[in-house]
Amino acid sequence: MIAIVDYGVGNIHSVERALTEVGATPRLVAHPDELDAAAGIVLPGVGAFAPALARLEERGLGRRIVELARRGKPVLGVCLGYQLLFEESTERGRHQGLGLLPGRVVEVSGSARLPVIGWCRTSQTAPSKLWDGIADKSYFYFVHSYTPQASAQAIGCSEHSPAAAVANGSVMGTQFHPEKSGADGLRIYANFVAMSS
Repeated sequence: MIAIVDYGVGNIHSVERALTEVGATPRLVAHPDELDAAAGIVLPGVGAFAPALARLEERGLGRRIVELARRGKPVLGVCLGYQLLFEESTERGRHQGLGLLPGRVVEVSGSARLPVIGWCRTSQTAPSKLWDGIADKSYFYFVHSYTPQASAQAIGCSEHSPAAAVANGSVMGTQFHPEKSGADGLRIYANFVAMSS
């Protein structure tokens, strides 16, 4: 079973459909104890950093995700869920994140408009099982105004995201939305499911 963290933020049903399509058994999970039985955890998210983190914390989900990730359970953050995995965000102030990935989330620079919306070519900057079967410089779908700064754990970058994807042991994430990124996005989920088995 792959747990999709349901904390009232994000497009959880499109993530659920994508995981089902790649042969996983996804379950929407809103209670921390339910995460224990999962083979892997997907943390989705859409919106602003601080309110999303507050919702995770008030349900006790953030602490449990951190505990399980530190024990080696695979975790995949997507878009805002990915940003929440970092130590800090500067979105509307300074806010501490879950701290599973080193670094800071900052406003996108160099874009003519925010949010950045659309298909962006993503370069693979380091090998990872998350990229299995995906050609370098494939296009993925992004919607974001903030992004993690360059990271030693980055495995991918795009024009407006120096850490468009990261892998640090069992903790991974993408700034783009795999569930909105066609066949290559589905492959990201399939690769995560394979790493969770």
